[in-house]
Amino acid sequence: MSRDHHVSGIGMTSARTRDRLINRLRSEGIRNEAVLERIRTVPRHLFVDEALASRAYEDTALPIGFGQTISQPYIVALMTEALIEKLHPGEKLKKVLEVGTGCGYQTAVLAPFAQHLCSVERLQPLILRARERLSELQINNITLLHADGLQGWKSQAPFQGILVAAAPPEPPQNLLNQLDEGGHLIIPIGMRGEQRLRRITRRGDTFENEELGLVSFVPLVGGTDG
Repeated sequence: MSRDHHVSGIGMTSARTRDRLINRLRSEGIRNEAVLERIRTVPRHLFVDEALASRAYEDTALPIGFGQTISQPYIVALMTEALIEKLHPGEKLKKVLEVGTGCGYQTAVLAPFAQHLCSVERLQPLILRARERLSELQINNITLLHADGLQGWKSQAPFQGILVAAAPPEPPQNLLNQLDEGGHLIIPIGMRGEQRLRRITRRGDTFENEELGLVSFVPLVGGTDG
């Protein structure tokens, strides 16, 4: 298969299949056309095992190994939309932190909306695979780090946006501290089965909370795999 077909997809990974996904996301309330177009163009089938490629454009989470999942496209779109909601068309956030690179799919979707995207992953095999896929797609405004996401990335702070792809019981103080004035932290909070997605906005020393709906994420775990 040629590189173009590998990226653009054929059969169950074709443009027609992606269009059906976009129509579904619209029907579920995603309104930002730039986000929808990014979901359409990022080849999700490259971020899952080949055996699951035929299911890549279903609106569902899929396993990526190590007890982790690639988030369903609706959740990726919702979190991205919530992070960039206040931007004008073509405007970008200066610096964004992603906690939980995983397979790199959310990273790829988010990258065009930031001048620079920093992404932290605690599992080294995942970050190595993500780096390979993101390089293949020629996404060059990202820096990946194998580290404990609960600590954020202090040397790169402050961030205008922070997106967290796993759920702690409470917002981590380190991440709140690294949020820029007026910046948004998009994060699922709570135990499995009762998690809620929140948008937390920094206003000086206080933080405004908005609830964006029920979600289901793997727990946010500290430390690294060595």
